Amino acid sequence: MKSCVFSFLSFLIVLMPDFAARGDRPFAGPRGETLDTYCAEDIWEKDNNAFLAQSVKVPRDQVVGFALYTHDSGVLKMSAQLYPLKPDEPRIVRLELKTGGQWRQAAEAPVVYPGWSAHFRIEGWDGSKDVPYRVRHGAKAMFEGLIRKDPVDKEVIVVGSLSCNSNNDRSDRDDIVRKLKQQDPDLLFFAGDQSYDHTQHTAAWLLWGKQFREIIKDRPVVSIPDDHDIGQGNVWGEGGIVADSTAGDSGGYFYPADYIRMVDRCQTWHLPDAWDPRPIEQDITVYYTRLRVGGVDFAVLEDRKFKSGPKGKIPQMGPRPDHIREPGYDPAKIDLPGLKLLGDRQMAFLHEWGQDWTGAQMKAVLSQTALCGAVHLHQSKQNRLLADLDCNGWPQTGRNQALKAFRRAFACHLCGDQHLAVVVKHGIDAFRDGPYACTSPATINSYYGRWWWPEDERPGDNPISDSPLPWTGDYRDGLYNRITMFAYANPELDSTQQMAKHRREPQTNLGDGYALVRFDKKRRTITFECWPRYADLSKGDVQQYPGWPVTFKMEENDGRKVFGHLAEIVSDTADAVVQVINEADGDILYTLRIQGKRFRPQVYAPGSYTVKVGREKPDAWSASGIKPDADANPLMVSLK
Repeated sequence: MKSCVFSFLSFLIVLMPDFAARGDRPFAGPRGETLDTYCAEDIWEKDNNAFLAQSVKVPRDQVVGFALYTHDSGVLKMSAQLYPLKPDEPRIVRLELKTGGQWRQAAEAPVVYPGWSAHFRIEGWDGSKDVPYRVRHGAKAMFEGLIRKDPVDKEVIVVGSLSCNSNNDRSDRDDIVRKLKQQDPDLLFFAGDQSYDHTQHTAAWLLWGKQFREIIKDRPVVSIPDDHDIGQGNVWGEGGIVADSTAGDSGGYFYPADYIRMVDRCQTWHLPDAWDPRPIEQDITVYYTRLRVGGVDFAVLEDRKFKSGPKGKIPQMGPRPDHIREPGYDPAKIDLPGLKLLGDRQMAFLHEWGQDWTGAQMKAVLSQTALCGAVHLHQSKQNRLLADLDCNGWPQTGRNQALKAFRRAFACHLCGDQHLAVVVKHGIDAFRDGPYACTSPATINSYYGRWWWPEDERPGDNPISDSPLPWTGDYRDGLYNRITMFAYANPELDSTQQMAKHRREPQTNLGDGYALVRFDKKRRTITFECWPRYADLSKGDVQQYPGWPVTFKMEENDGRKVFGHLAEIVSDTADAVVQVINEADGDILYTLRIQGKRFRPQVYAPGSYTVKVGREKPDAWSASGIKPDADANPLMVSLK
């Protein structure tokens, strides 16, 4: 008993390293619980009937909850998530791989507390083979799955995109898991809010793993935490400073840094190594990175961690610093110099990632939330909000810089967070000149409903001609960003309260479910699909939300108007990487892997351009002073 009490006190000290000295805020929850109470080391001494407390007390042959993995560039990384261990149970977990028909131990790792996770890293990984694995604890506890080979031989790479797993429904997710297993995605992307239990991340994370373990066990997974995962209503990380409340609008993180590190560790350690692993303020870790699956190169971003908080920095034009209700305001009043979105480090990462096509035929960006405010109504159809600064449509300058970086690589954007599924095409300097984006629906949409519902109930300019939806076309969002709405999945009920009451009725459209994204490498097309939670796959695409699927060409992620073409590139090597640079300002227009040996670069204005060519990066051949000319002789490129 004494050791348990000592361990719990040590937990509190570690969890709150410098907050006690400050004495400037409380650390107890509404019922007196501390951070992660339900998974603290003294849980076995407690008599607690709370759902989360009981959910983590499992038979001892079931203490290995689940595992997550990725592999890229010959490195396998895996995280194993355990249920809370008793004081006398071992703190070591083993990873076994099945090779040659025999199980062999490949590694062992300590259980990290707080968080009850264990982590494995194996270098020299052969990604060309399927390898069964099992994670073991003690004599009987075990979790089994399959490390899939990299599906480079598949023409179409499929991504399942999910987010916002509401705790208003703590039951299974079998209705979604069954469909996902049938659709068999090559990668699963969980964009955030896997937990809505704020200060009880470990118990909620274990519940999430239990709900999805039958689909996450045998394919790579990208899971990234969002605001509710780290215990805040919203988060503008501002480089890791301390926030003044859980509202987060001052910028930074409210709860102790060790709690934030625990959440990041449990959800993201298994991702490929961070591009720049230097921690931010409070020694909070970062994870932004790249992951290649089947020839599709995914940039994984942290679009909250460096973003400026609005409180005290911009004029307040609503009931709270992040909500704008002032019609006709000047957007320049809030798009001020010095405000950050992705931050300098992630922009540098995107600059390098966009030019490096090693192992890639197509590119995409994964992040937490949307780069626009594609929502009008919040919580009910009576609550209209002009602009929400929680979305990444603000700050607008940072938003446009990010979209230009995506566009340079012909990359689409996948995200979650908004609780409203939409497909938009971004505009930067003109409508439709930017990339496409897909926001996944809430997995369970009974926490905070949202609707796309223009106040005048009129279609935008140039509406989508073949869409069954009434409000498509070109719009300005509440931050005055240009967006083109292609599809949206409004709930049919009038309020979040009604949605919560009907959350498990298959006949009721709550706008929840998941997105599926298909990258066709041969045709260079991308298809966004959106499936309701209770869809019947046997009936085909008619079961998708109206307006889906949406298919477009990869090249349409750059929608700038073409002025002319440079001389044709004729390479002696197929599928080279070509880059075009505007010599007037040094701006990279784009970098892409072409198909075949011939390519005529397009440009968007008169002037002189430099063209660079290489096998994986544009680093082997270059020519300068090239101008748009319909009659120009081909440029012969040798890469051998």
